[in-house]
Amino acid sequence: MAGSKHLGDLLYETMKDIYFAEKQILTALPKMADAAQAPDLKAAFETHRRQTEDHVKRLEQAFQILGKPAQPKTCNAILGIIEEGKEVMEEFQGTDALDPGLLAAAQAVEHYEISRYGTMVTWAKTLGLDEVAELLAQTLDEEETTDQLLSKIAKATVNAKAA
Repeated sequence: MAGSKHLGDLLYETMKDIYFAEKQILTALPKMADAAQAPDLKAAFETHRRQTEDHVKRLEQAFQILGKPAQPKTCNAILGIIEEGKEVMEEFQGTDALDPGLLAAAQAVEHYEISRYGTMVTWAKTLGLDEVAELLAQTLDEEETTDQLLSKIAKATVNAKAA
């Protein structure tokens, strides 16, 4: 049976994985926004939550184009990254180190998403699924922009305050 799986199957399985991840992120972002102390970090988390709602919708559109059900598949990687973020919130609550810790946890999420979306865009293009690739590329662009914004916030305010 090893030869019966193809790149399209891998794309679909990875889309299910990131679909689960996006839904978990939707749950985590409001908690991170509530915990954040710096107004610009809080705003970045709130903006990204709204964007993540769009990411879920785009994934659902991509599933529809593929003619496959939008099913989440448990993503242990994102569960681990989110758990690390929870630990930071508990261990550094009320300290100047909280915001840099939250920001680092958020960037770990972004880097995971950038990796997944970048791979899926390439696979979709390889398979000639241009409409799917375009939807995934839109999300990839937003993830990269969010990562750059978080780096800017880290350098401009929260890291120096915690030092």
